[in-house]
Amino acid sequence: MAEKRIKITREGYRELEDELDELKGVRMVEIAEKLKEAREQGDLSENAEYDAAKDEQRDVKARIDEIEAILKTAEIIDTDDIDANVVSFGGNVTFLDELTDEVREFKIVGSTEANILKGKLSNESPLGLALLRHKIGDEVVVEAPDGEFKYKILDIRK
Repeated sequence: MAEKRIKITREGYRELEDELDELKGVRMVEIAEKLKEAREQGDLSENAEYDAAKDEQRDVKARIDEIEAILKTAEIIDTDDIDANVVSFGGNVTFLDELTDEVREFKIVGSTEANILKGKLSNESPLGLALLRHKIGDEVVVEAPDGEFKYKILDIRK
């Protein structure tokens, strides 16, 4: 069975590569130094610094494994070829939330890059899915457990 390809922008791919380099080249070296210093203190059975460093090492190693798996299965979507007339993966969309009367702008990205606080909306989220393939002026309805939410697309950019 083929592995599921993870859609990602070129920018998102580069960010993950940079994070991986930082984790492998800087953070793991720092952790190794912390472990060395903790070992030099003697008895490891009651050494909180050693335990904390081992926990940090485990967490960083897990993140390294996660990033490597993402990069291995990543499908880079070339945003140069996107249609600026419709909401597309890698494009930016500005819309009006008709409930709150708030104008919001997001870049539509893959789930691994999504970060609402940074203006990056997953293409797999209910809102991201609803916005895809719509044009300026379209009204989009998103069904949620607590009701219907309506959005009007104001602008689309590459």
